[in-house]
Amino acid sequence: MTALDRTPTSEQVQRAWQDPTLPVSDRVDALLAEMTLEEKVAQLGSRWIGNDMQVDDGDGGSGADPHADGGPAADSGEAVATAGTVDAGHAAAAADGADAADATDAATLNVAPMQDVFAASGTIPIEEAARFGLGHLTRVFGSGPVTPAEGAAEVVRLQRAVIERSRLGIPALVHEECLTGFTTYGATVYPAAIAWGATFDAGLVERMAAAIGRDMRAVGVHQGLSPLLDVVRDYRWGRVEETIGEDPHLVAMLGAAYVRGLESAGIIATLKHFAGYSASRAARNHGPVPMGRRELMDMILPPFEAAVALGGARSVMCSYSDVDGVPAGADPWLLTEVLRDEWGFTGTVVSDYWAVPFLATMHGIAADTDDAGVQALTAGVDVELPDTLGFGQHLVERVRRGEVPESLVDRAARRLLTQKVQLGLLDEDWTPEGSVAAADATDLDSPSNRALALEMAERSIVLLDAGTALPLLGQGRPELRRVAVVGPAAADPRTFMGCYAFPNHVLPRHPGLGLGIAAPTVLDALRAELPDAEIVHERGCDVQSADRSGFAAATAAARDADLCVAVVGDLAGLFGHGTSGEGCDAEDLRLPGVQADLLADLAATGTPVVVVVVSGRPYALGDVHAGAAALVQAFMPGEEGAAAIAGVLSGRVQPGGKLPVRIPRRPGGQPGTYLQPPLGDDSHGISNVDPTPLFPFGYGTSYTTFEVDGLRVDGTEVPTDGEFSVSVRVRNTGARAGDEVVQLYLRDVVAQVTRPVKQLTGFARVHLEPGASAEVRFHVHADRTAFTGRDLRRIVEPGDIQVLVGTSAADLPCRGTVRLTGPLRVVGHDRRLVTPVEVVPASGTAAGQQEGRDAGQS
Repeated sequence: MTALDRTPTSEQVQRAWQDPTLPVSDRVDALLAEMTLEEKVAQLGSRWIGNDMQVDDGDGGSGADPHADGGPAADSGEAVATAGTVDAGHAAAAADGADAADATDAATLNVAPMQDVFAASGTIPIEEAARFGLGHLTRVFGSGPVTPAEGAAEVVRLQRAVIERSRLGIPALVHEECLTGFTTYGATVYPAAIAWGATFDAGLVERMAAAIGRDMRAVGVHQGLSPLLDVVRDYRWGRVEETIGEDPHLVAMLGAAYVRGLESAGIIATLKHFAGYSASRAARNHGPVPMGRRELMDMILPPFEAAVALGGARSVMCSYSDVDGVPAGADPWLLTEVLRDEWGFTGTVVSDYWAVPFLATMHGIAADTDDAGVQALTAGVDVELPDTLGFGQHLVERVRRGEVPESLVDRAARRLLTQKVQLGLLDEDWTPEGSVAAADATDLDSPSNRALALEMAERSIVLLDAGTALPLLGQGRPELRRVAVVGPAAADPRTFMGCYAFPNHVLPRHPGLGLGIAAPTVLDALRAELPDAEIVHERGCDVQSADRSGFAAATAAARDADLCVAVVGDLAGLFGHGTSGEGCDAEDLRLPGVQADLLADLAATGTPVVVVVVSGRPYALGDVHAGAAALVQAFMPGEEGAAAIAGVLSGRVQPGGKLPVRIPRRPGGQPGTYLQPPLGDDSHGISNVDPTPLFPFGYGTSYTTFEVDGLRVDGTEVPTDGEFSVSVRVRNTGARAGDEVVQLYLRDVVAQVTRPVKQLTGFARVHLEPGASAEVRFHVHADRTAFTGRDLRRIVEPGDIQVLVGTSAADLPCRGTVRLTGPLRVVGHDRRLVTPVEVVPASGTAAGQQEGRDAGQS
């Protein structure tokens, strides 16, 4: 019987691997025993069919359609790159590291071979691609605007082709993006991940992820390419918007919560980018990562480890990065020794889009795409996305020639087939039609989704300074008769959305379709929020251009108003066609374009100016703050962001968000995060550059006041394998109910290597009524002080640990010391990764619901 023979034999009608009563491992063994080498290799590949943005990246690929930015170019009507071609984004990526004068030659030399492989891939029909089977189907919903019913019908068509054109009829996994919600037409756009960090609320993130997963599962999707667990190291990096923040513990706890939510809906969560991607030199996308192994282990890897151990993630995506010269996609230390041997990960490693051929074309460590595939497979990559290039049938010949052990193919195929069994795809009664049965009735932007998106947005907005102007409404506030609303983000809801939100990612190539969802603007929301005021609007300037022609009208509107609300910030795009997003790296941290100049002119009118920054990265706001009557930071708050912003401005919504990154004072000269050793945290009089931020990590204020005091440390001297508790009292001393995030930091006073002056170790978001108080208790195991020592082993070292508790990295009024005693301990993956926290309302007070348990305790 040939591979293309469609007629099953009588023995094939009932196969052991289709029997759901057998253990998963037995079913996989039975299937592998029945498969030919060609069929096993085919499971390691993928296919992107009908993609109208072929050069884009599934998690973020190197190339991108130059019009997929949501900016002016998107409306120009220019032709986009056709499927199977490589555009300027690939050329730029291939030319990374070349001198400007040589960029054209470098692009020509490196990209020309890629054009051939992409073109060949793009012409292969699904029936041919699936002749031996297929591992994954790529972004059926996320590549073009389709309704749920249309997308489901296409899933059924493609799955039918995979089943009917291959001998064994094994269905493919369907994967999609879900960085800001399900990336498809008409689906809810939730706040970007940097806004999740601002909530400091793991439970809320978990609920959001579960809702996203349910929507994906309903239409036949099996795997989501999220969450992104890269820890911010330099704010200039374009993908800061996709991160959860700059602290490994915050990213770990919220990232693990997202994983739990997605996995609870039956969707395989994919951790990315493993690892080091966010720490590139000069924050350039795909730039080399000049990082030693200690920093990688202490700052970059912990969120991934927590998401495996606490979240149950079943997939990991290898990074594009090379760390100290070794690309992640060809690094057996990272993908096998750490991930599998140390952490016990049993799921699949998938490649970032085209990361396998990039080993040859970008990194220059492989002779060609075939060689790149062998290196990736050997290192521990199991499935190549988004199309089969390096993991093609050439592997069959290499195995048969003895150049590649068949055990490597079996290893990868076993991991993928295990997931197909777990998902029920190999059950005898599974059908493509049954997997999408609910598609016709699926509302991907349901009222419950929108309510959750609004809750996320409201809890993420950070009030930096209420100043003299906020809240706009309330007892004793002056009547507002005329309000000027200006700025490029005031009347454009796309500024609320990240670069992987479908309206910014795909729809710019389909301008007639609008956004596909209802997304009010700040202008709309303020008119609803302030019905008795006359609202006038002037744009003033664009997000990115140097055009000042709108300044005069904007300043005139402000001068004639009682108050001006200026909404400035980012517009996400791809590869230089936005101010935030993949490939939209910044040279410095000035507000893009001429927005800072517009704010200066508005302040000069004498009218109070409330500045709202809607952005994907923190910008240097020292001068802005000096001229503002109030300052608010909203990190890309999603489709319901306008209502959340307007509610915070009016005072209807009590702000409680905290900064997951610092706000710089000046555009350059500050280190990228608060996690600095003593010489990086302070100039100490030996440098003329002051690294002090304008607002510190963990900062955020509200319309009430809180007091944290009463520190008690139980166990001031504990062994290096012991535990101590830290408790404080938090009290709402104001007149309104509100949330406070109580934060615990530790400092290793003397260590064998330089350590950060402080590092977040636990947090709790606590809701309190006016006058109410609560006790917050942290249970800290000595493992939480572990770090990578001089010999690159993770250790718990005896000595003094300073305990710091407060409401931001710079506001820590409660301080104590714990001494760790006994021998130095070497610890591994079994160490404690979480700091459990309890919130106990004070007797006789009206403490509100406890919202702040760290992820991992659920």
